[in-house]
Amino acid sequence: MSNPPPANLILVGRVAGGFGVRGEVKITTYTEDPKSLADFKALLRQDGSPALTITSARVAKEGLVTRCKGIETKEAADALRGLRLYVPRDSLPEPDEDEFYLADLVGLPVRHIADNALLGSVKSVQNFGAGDLLEIQPALGGQTWFLPFTRQAVPEVKIGERLILADPPALVGEPEGPAEEADDADIVERNYD
Repeated sequence: MSNPPPANLILVGRVAGGFGVRGEVKITTYTEDPKSLADFKALLRQDGSPALTITSARVAKEGLVTRCKGIETKEAADALRGLRLYVPRDSLPEPDEDEFYLADLVGLPVRHIADNALLGSVKSVQNFGAGDLLEIQPALGGQTWFLPFTRQAVPEVKIGERLILADPPALVGEPEGPAEEADDADIVERNYD
């Protein structure tokens, strides 16, 4: 009988492949300080099973070059390419005041800052290359939508209160600002021949 995987794993890196010919493993780190990844020693797979045990590490461009238990050849290191590396959330240091881990946002309710209307809850945090986005599951169901995780769109994150206050940008086609009545002089007909 196997143990269930840890419920709250945090993605901290990904194996980029082998480095050199002696079985060193290059890891792209997602931590603020790449060297801190070596402090965890044992890294896990997404299902909670053991992935790598770091025996030594040095900082390199975009991450770490490591020696790992049981990896002795370049071929063995290259076979790990793409492996995502996780640690349990409770093994990470507590963030400073007004700081938080993106994973801590998942599940939090999102309310509109102006009228406190419930917009939904955070389903996930994504980044497609142009910055972090909160994927919002609407309160009344339906298709998820993305909220830019910027100070303008998300002015307040209250981790202690388990709440996110948002000011989402206008949807495409929605008028911005106060509604104005158009008078006949403002209406122009356009002919596209």
